[in-house]
Amino acid sequence: MTIKSALKDKKISIYRLAKMSGIPYSTVNDICNNKVRLEKCSAETVYHLSQALQIPMEKLLSAYCEPRSSFENFKSSICHRVKEMGDINFIIDVIENDEVRMYYNRAWFPESLYLLAMIDYLSRENDIPIDNEYDDIRQYKLEKLIYPSSLWALAETCKDDTILNKAYQESIPEFKRFNIIENEVRNVI
Repeated sequence: MTIKSALKDKKISIYRLAKMSGIPYSTVNDICNNKVRLEKCSAETVYHLSQALQIPMEKLLSAYCEPRSSFENFKSSICHRVKEMGDINFIIDVIENDEVRMYYNRAWFPESLYLLAMIDYLSRENDIPIDNEYDDIRQYKLEKLIYPSSLWALAETCKDDTILNKAYQESIPEFKRFNIIENEVRNVI
């Protein structure tokens, strides 16, 4: 659980957390806005924040210490989860665990937007209304297009930009909206 998500859950402001914990507002604000990494803070700072939020230090730090895999590996693991769980169970699991916001709060924007695109795509495919919990995140998109690495390699090897253009044209709309070029999420081995 990130500090930002804990604040939202407990309906506490950054200012209030600073007062409750005795940690300067600027430090708490920098941690919440990913300018300072919590795992790099002193044990005393983490202790005071965890006490104020009534969350064990280990749980508070665990959200910040998870290693980040490559985006290609992330996409693959998400597609495998969809295949293993089924569309509806996947949507429920991601929403219940608030994974979209968790990645967003970590500033892992490609991962957050990929998950959101997957939820929106699966919702459309199954005639399920879009969950409006993430409307604030839906307004964003990545600055640069992200193509699958295999397509980049093929386009470079063949010296043929039409490969990327074709992929862009055929991209799933829910992914394309976030500048993620994705054509196939079901064909996993």
